[in-house]
Amino acid sequence: MSTRKLLAIGGVFASLVLIGSGIASLVIGYQGRDEVRDTLRREQIVGPDDSTIPGQLVDTGSEARAQADIIRHHQLERTGGLTYAQMGRFATPDGDPAGTNVADEAAKNANGDPVANAARNNWITATTLITSLETAYFAEQVGLFSMVVGGALLLSGIGFAVLIAAALLHWRALEEKEEAATAGAMVSRPA
Repeated sequence: MSTRKLLAIGGVFASLVLIGSGIASLVIGYQGRDEVRDTLRREQIVGPDDSTIPGQLVDTGSEARAQADIIRHHQLERTGGLTYAQMGRFATPDGDPAGTNVADEAAKNANGDPVANAARNNWITATTLITSLETAYFAEQVGLFSMVVGGALLLSGIGFAVLIAAALLHWRALEEKEEAATAGAMVSRPA
């Protein structure tokens, strides 16, 4: 098999792989983005009045991120600006959200046991919600990136196919020119 045929076969194969990968990436990215949006819709989350999406159903990654931001904002308001790691495990008798990690300084229940710091414990729920919403945002961005990469692969494959077609046409023209030159040389020879 000639080098030209091997190059042509390799080029066609590479083009098909790029085009196939591009289409697959586009489809998978779109499906992933769509799945994120369907999952968010199913949860029926509506932006609170003080958010950037008041009264709006959270059904996109960017809206999920906005909802995560407002949940964090609300939690920081409840705790006086303290995060989970800045708060003690136990509640104090004065109700300070900072709490304490010293059991002897903690507020006690009827049995005399230290009372858990509810403000700190609420951070666990808030963090879970924030993380889930941020993950939805990230997943939608990955789907979008997959679609962009898929488009680039598809265009690259098509471009590569065009180059291979042009090379094949060029090689064919060279072969016809060589054949014509050979035929012309044979005609001009005396018998």
